[in-house]
Parts: sequence; structure tokens; C-alpha cells
Amino acid sequence: MTETTNDNELVRQFVNGSEAAFNKLALKYQQKIYWHARRMTGNHLDADEIVQEVLIVMYNKLKSFQFKSSLYTWVYKITSTRSINHLRRVKVKKFFSIDESNADVIKDVSDIVKNIEDKEILDRINKSLLKLPPKQREIFILRNFDELSYEEIAEITGKSVGGLKANYFHAVNKILELMSDE
Repeated sequence: MTETTNDNELVRQFVNGSEAAFNKLALKYQQKIYWHARRMTGNHLDADEIVQEVLIVMYNKLKSFQFKSSLYTWVYKITSTRSINHLRRVKVKKFFSIDESNADVIKDVSDIVKNIEDKEILDRINKSLLKLPPKQREIFILRNFDELSYEEIAEITGKSVGGLKANYFHAVNKILELMSDE
């Protein structure tokens, strides 16, 4: 059974009254929603708030899900929309704080140096991301952090593949420019 088939079956079970099916979907997507929202907003509390919003939207609208796209795409679209709307409402830029609980186990001094260098590079990228327009930031995150294809991103955003590639190109150049200025 493929992931999409499994998701579709869980949606059908939820529509037929199974709360357990929704709980399985929520558990499956909660972390993905969180990290996408976190990268978009740059803030743990905002990301947590968006996760709650997305799960409520999923719960309320899942019965009208029409299976025209994968559930994965549908959830990412909701998450992206909620994140962008949140950024518009708040209009406050904050710095990313890397969750230390996810840090790799450090074995020796060379690992410590490499870990510090990697964290510094990631911090610089994250700070640069927050300076991008929300749409460019979204495309950069979906392409690099979530590793989606342009076709998947087009389905989520409703934009053309050509337009996405142009936005991605501008986002990459802007990040490189911002990082070189630091």
C-alpha cells in the first residue's frame, strides 16, 4: 500500500466517523507541518500556533477533501497559506534558534569544530531566509529543506513551474548576496 493510498484510506475512515484515523494523520503530519511553519516564521511559538491552526483546518475540512491532489500536498498548501498569513499579520522578523535536542552526538574535537561550523552556516542561511519576501522564502524552503520537486511545489502554491524556477533563482541569489555581506 503506497503512502497516498494509506492517507486516502485514513481520510475515508475519518469521513466515516473514525477519530482514530484522524489522529493517525495528525501524528503523521504534525512534525512536517511544524518544521515547514518554523522555517517560514523563524519562531518556535509561531510554528506551534500554526500547527494547531492547520490541524483544526484539517479536522474541519477533511470531510470535503476531494482527492484531486495528495493529502501531503493539501496539508503543505494549508501550512504555507497559514504561515504566510501569519507573517503578514505579525510582520515581525525573529531569528531562528536551532533546537539543540536534534544535534548530532559529538565524538571528538573535530566533530565539535564541524558541528559549530555547520550551525554557523545554517544560522546565516536562516537569518538570510527571514530577509526574503515570503513567496521566495516559501519556495526556497520547499525546495531545499522539504526536498520537493518543482512540480510538487507548483501543486502546493498554484504557480507555474517556470515562475517557481525564476523565484527560486532570485531567492538563491539573494541568500548568497546576504551571506556574503555578513
